[in-house]
Amino acid sequence: MCGFVGIVDLQGTRDIDPGLLDRMNDSLTHRGPDERGVHNVPGVGLGHRRLSIIDLSSGQQPLYNEDRSVVVVYNGEIYNHTSLREELQRHGHTFRTHCDTEVIVHAWEQWGEDCVTHFNGMFAFAVWDSNRSELFLARDRLGIKPLYYALLDNGHVIFGSELKALLLHPDFKRTLDDRAIEEYFAFGYVPEPRTILAGANKLRPAHSLKLGRQRPVPDQREYWDVAFEPGSSVTIEQAQEELIERLRGCVDRRLMAEVPLGAFLSGGVDSSAVVAMMAGLTDSKVNTCSISFGDPQFDESRYAKMVADQYSTNHFVENVESDDFGLIETLAAHYDEPFADSSAIPTYRVCELARKHVIVALSGDGGDETFAGYRRYRWHSYEEKVRSLLPQAIRAPVFGFLGSAYPKLDWAPKPLRAKTTFQALARDSLAGFMDSVSFVSSQNREILFSQDFQKTLEGYNAIEVLRHHAGRGQTSDPLSLVQYLDLKTYLPGDILTKVDRASMAHSLEVRVPLLDHTFTEWASGLKPKWRLKGREGKHIFKQALTGHLSNDVLYREKMGFAVPLSNWFRGPLKEHIQDLPDSPGLSQLGIFDTSTIRTMVKQHQSGVRDHSTIIWSLVMFDASMRHLGLSAGGGVSRA
Repeated sequence: MCGFVGIVDLQGTRDIDPGLLDRMNDSLTHRGPDERGVHNVPGVGLGHRRLSIIDLSSGQQPLYNEDRSVVVVYNGEIYNHTSLREELQRHGHTFRTHCDTEVIVHAWEQWGEDCVTHFNGMFAFAVWDSNRSELFLARDRLGIKPLYYALLDNGHVIFGSELKALLLHPDFKRTLDDRAIEEYFAFGYVPEPRTILAGANKLRPAHSLKLGRQRPVPDQREYWDVAFEPGSSVTIEQAQEELIERLRGCVDRRLMAEVPLGAFLSGGVDSSAVVAMMAGLTDSKVNTCSISFGDPQFDESRYAKMVADQYSTNHFVENVESDDFGLIETLAAHYDEPFADSSAIPTYRVCELARKHVIVALSGDGGDETFAGYRRYRWHSYEEKVRSLLPQAIRAPVFGFLGSAYPKLDWAPKPLRAKTTFQALARDSLAGFMDSVSFVSSQNREILFSQDFQKTLEGYNAIEVLRHHAGRGQTSDPLSLVQYLDLKTYLPGDILTKVDRASMAHSLEVRVPLLDHTFTEWASGLKPKWRLKGREGKHIFKQALTGHLSNDVLYREKMGFAVPLSNWFRGPLKEHIQDLPDSPGLSQLGIFDTSTIRTMVKQHQSGVRDHSTIIWSLVMFDASMRHLGLSAGGGVSRA
């Protein structure tokens, strides 16, 4: 696992400032502490930081073809590099190393921009081809590895594995993107392709980008998508057998390493499944890492221990205190832009633990999106049944009235909190799903944002992100569609971003077998009723794992990686959030109605309402603004 940066002059061959290139490159030292490399010729500067995993002696980057006319910098793993190497050698290409990076160079020479379709892995890379005076950027299919880029007014294109590298360029303007702010408070993260800054973009998953001195306008291409088309007509029993075989293959491909390797083990179904497969593929004991919480409401460690004992793993556990909120500034620095998923805190800690014992860790991420494991899929399916029975002309006024009349009972048991359900049923399918995934609801964003800021949005609403992807989805099945939406938004924007930054902060490589694109393609073709059966998500996944894992692990209530935000804001962080409305990051940009923030803080601390998610979103936005330089007296402006 690595980090890379680049500066390319699209208008000529002006010299690239070597000091600037070094500073950008070294800002990513945490992603690659083992080695650094630079390619700097007139008009092109590439930098690379290496975390050595494979071919430790000769895998240095930047890496070149035979005559050095093609150069690559790359972050990730190409799991089928051995078979690709053999194929490329048959085409006449000569290899000097055994690392997967060199496969990218020759694949580009052989297949051009179609090279990405040959790769099985997680990757982001940049190729400069001096024969064509052309830059080629690409990102893996599911968005496991990040890639940021910006086109500057001076004719430079700059890019890197993290936004912080771009921030160092003196010609990069730190101007906030108003629509990205709306999207952040809606989703808790800024979805691709935006960043919080108007001048920078994320390359979308499964996309490549080509530009050059003869082609200064970016040419973007989507090279893969998930169809959710029905697969072959097999029985569920046959599908279960195939699932295990495919999963075993996905795990096996991710065991290649010349450094210590292990797995995260939360005690949930997905990570436990990965550990179960690993144990059957290696003669040595699997290294597993878990964290425990003092609060039993959030602690899954006993389930992790069940799996560790079952497979006799080398199991490492550390306790995380329930008041572990000292990471706020640390997280803001690592994520660069606002990121409101509070599970980033325990994720950071479990990566910190894992790095003490291994350099590569396998995780179970992607199982919920692939096999319909989230509760919101179940609720969405219920709501869709109601929508199918009652036309919108009836639902909108009836449930709209119930939603407005019913009190918001944050303190009540879940069955009595019907207000949100009524509101969702009054909307169409997409708006209802948007309501279920929103961090801050559309109604709350309206009162949270100042009137001036709302005017600058010109009616823009973050639901347009979902509408964009829904319009491209190739399925009419309601469950498959919302899974598709999560694969395009929540998975890369939240889950994979969270894990990438937390792991790379500790120079730890994380591999995700459940997101092997061939596995995702196959699983998307399974019958929806096999994924979600009644109230049970991941039905076929759990059935297939019977015999590999106990029912206590397979069928327990889903817990997640939560932290006690509500208690923090009424206890140890009480004074901190009382001062929140006056913080420069919230009060000086004209974005927020600070009187609304004060009201929300008072309501939360009095116990009348639970505004913990909104408050946390504001806390992390404020911390991000400090990281971007606002509290230092400028540097950040609004578009």
